[in-house]
Amino acid sequence: MPSQNLEQVQKIGIRLSQQQLRFVRMLELNAPELEEVVERELEDNPALGVKEETTEEDTRRYPTYTAPPRNDYAFTPEDRSETLYDQLLAQLSERRLSPRVETAARFIIGSLDSNGYLNRKLRDIIDDLAFGPGVEISEKEAREALDAVRSLDPPGIGANGLQDCLRIQLERMPKSATRDVALLIINKAYSAFTMKHRHRIMSTLKLPYYMVSGALNLILSLNPKPGAGLGYDPSEAANIIVPDFTINIEDGEITIALNNRIPELRIEQSFEQAMANVDRTPKGRPKKGSEFIVSRYNDARDFIRILSQRQQTMMTVMTAIASIQREYLLSEDVYRLKPMMIKNIADITGLDLSVISRVTSNKYVALPWGIFPLRFFFSDTIGEEKEGAEAATNRKIEAQITALIDGEDKNHPLSDREIQEEMQARGYDISRRTVAKYRDRQGIPVARLRKDLW
Repeated sequence: MPSQNLEQVQKIGIRLSQQQLRFVRMLELNAPELEEVVERELEDNPALGVKEETTEEDTRRYPTYTAPPRNDYAFTPEDRSETLYDQLLAQLSERRLSPRVETAARFIIGSLDSNGYLNRKLRDIIDDLAFGPGVEISEKEAREALDAVRSLDPPGIGANGLQDCLRIQLERMPKSATRDVALLIINKAYSAFTMKHRHRIMSTLKLPYYMVSGALNLILSLNPKPGAGLGYDPSEAANIIVPDFTINIEDGEITIALNNRIPELRIEQSFEQAMANVDRTPKGRPKKGSEFIVSRYNDARDFIRILSQRQQTMMTVMTAIASIQREYLLSEDVYRLKPMMIKNIADITGLDLSVISRVTSNKYVALPWGIFPLRFFFSDTIGEEKEGAEAATNRKIEAQITALIDGEDKNHPLSDREIQEEMQARGYDISRRTVAKYRDRQGIPVARLRKDLW
């Protein structure tokens, strides 16, 4: 028979209370998410209400930092009543197609991505039609449907990739020597085209400079994303940015405001009175039968307190950021951004590092010259600080690299090694890998792809 033993194990850990968990979760919310939470809480808890704005003193929004009108900063996509799919279906209805082919063509249109490409094989389309709508079509009918879609405007719709898209557009153009050479480049020298190797194109096709140059100019005039400019893609709605803060600068004064529309909350008078009249035990605890009133009242009181704490914490962190980056905010000069880490904010505010991390994650601030994530203001010191020399941040390094590339000779663009040497000559001790990392972060291609060959 197995023996049974009792063991006492000591563990060190931190257990957050329910209120602390709610505070932590509320810190992680951005402005639109917070508004949704407050609205939902107002709907769910009858003990929670909105303070009536009756006097001038009571008209302040909650908290006391007044936010400017939301319309200034909520950048919503342009409303387009007719989408890409609507336009294509309207054109398709004018074609004389058999019912089965038209059904397949409509299915293909519905399978296009936001650029107008069809990223699926015909065999998959056939199978989907069979298992979904229950329509059996042959491969010949599927091909006829695809050809019908590719005949629609704008040219390039229904392509299976960039090369195919460019080919379709060229094939729909009137025949000419330049168009024919452009088709040769796409069909037989596409790899050299994507690498911008003009001389390799000339060598492969055995064509003179002027013919290749004219064809390349024609190709570069084509639309690589024929569906991108038509209709509204619902996925774009997820990319709307509503800043959590606004900073205004006037006469050297920096004003910070929370950018949300949270009303000043209060506990409903009826619940205040009900709590005052609740029967209690000799120890002061509410008697049975009053649980609903007590729980709703306590939830409303805790929610108001946690919301207030959240707003005050947000303002404390943003104020500390602004104090460190004051020179940048007054000058709009990225070179004046100071090295700043979460620990620096913690030293000023006394807040825990995890709290500051939550405040600055997925939050944005609207400045007079644009909207920036709060993490934009954080940067490390690059290299060793020398006495009497100004510290270099990664933002400064990125700006310097970008400026070098913007001013380079596009016929002989700078390599990462050459950029590194130039940066070292300017006093920035960085490696070639650092140059490549910051160049990639700015979305700048390598030197070979920046070369202006045509």
